[in-house]
Amino acid sequence: MSLQASWGRAPLDWWEERDAFLKDGVLALVLTLLAFVPTLSNIGAQIGDLSERPANALSVGLILAQTLPLAARRRWPAGCLALVAGPFAAYQALGFPTTFGSLGLYLALYSAGAHQVRFRHALAGVVSAGYAVLALVLDRLGSPQGIADYLAFYLVLAAFWLVGSTVRTRRAEEAERRRLAAEVATAGERARIASELHDVVTHHVTAMVVQADATQFLLASAPDKAGEGLSAISDTGRRALGELRYLLDVLDPTGESASADQAPTLGRLGDLVEQARRSGQPVEFSEQGERREQSVDVELAAYRVVQEALTNAMKYAAGRTTRVLVRHGEERIEIKVTTDGPAASPAAAPAGREPGLAGGRGLAGLRARARMVDGELEAGPRPEGGFEVHATIPSKPASE
Repeated sequence: MSLQASWGRAPLDWWEERDAFLKDGVLALVLTLLAFVPTLSNIGAQIGDLSERPANALSVGLILAQTLPLAARRRWPAGCLALVAGPFAAYQALGFPTTFGSLGLYLALYSAGAHQVRFRHALAGVVSAGYAVLALVLDRLGSPQGIADYLAFYLVLAAFWLVGSTVRTRRAEEAERRRLAAEVATAGERARIASELHDVVTHHVTAMVVQADATQFLLASAPDKAGEGLSAISDTGRRALGELRYLLDVLDPTGESASADQAPTLGRLGDLVEQARRSGQPVEFSEQGERREQSVDVELAAYRVVQEALTNAMKYAAGRTTRVLVRHGEERIEIKVTTDGPAASPAAAPAGREPGLAGGRGLAGLRARARMVDGELEAGPRPEGGFEVHATIPSKPASE
């Protein structure tokens, strides 16, 4: 069992151990030096009011025993308190003159309240019992103080312990808040990764399924053109592997292996459109305004909106004309993807999925992604038939 577990103190890492030991060592040294400054002799903890006897070698040793253990007040708070309280009691019972070093008892009590984790109640009971014994000893030695005096001094000692306990409680609450914040951040990151994987896998697998179905038809009707379908499937598979590799590289702790050339950006929307066309989906693509390099979040959000909308079209409205419009403005980027024909009915959609958008996660995922960049997204059937996805994303140039 480690010393940490034995003494039941709050856990510290190695650097905190070293820093705490150095600071507490300096504190103990300063208090020791101040204990021998004559002008500070009237400042200190004192109980009993026994007749003073002159200082001697024993009193010096007891003073050092009340100050030097403070070097370990955070490392071994219970042991520090025991090493300080015992000499303090002996010093008072022997009637030596008050010194500034007696304040070490207050610091030891505070440290035990702030840093002791295990056996706190037992330690408080032992300290209280020890104080009761000291009060009885002082009374037998002829102390003029009464019960009220001993009780008042006990309350002072308890106050230092309670201050330390309050600090410990607040520190624990802050640690719990940080832990909960980390859990929320982790959950958010998991949701983001799940959304990324959903967008990549659903789009490319849908495209490959459509291309494979088309290739089977060509093998039966026009074998000489089946090679184009197989080539399209191969290209789609390579694109999927490329995007998955980029996503895994981004998730790497260093992030150094991620290639910017593979990052989904507005400049690669043409590749998405071409892929959909090779899958047999008639797509009309147009851009308005001057395209500017945007922040990574904005580029990725815009790319995923178009990707998911095209996946939706290929899965639920195969063969129907799809129009993709990207309008670049000074303050926002507007994306509109419309597909002709009737939108998918609720009955046709698998259970748990929103009709008209692939994968069940699509619409909710796109809305969440838009909100992450302060954007908005609307999606649903059009009155004249078909389906429309309309997203507005605030423009955030990469230079900002």
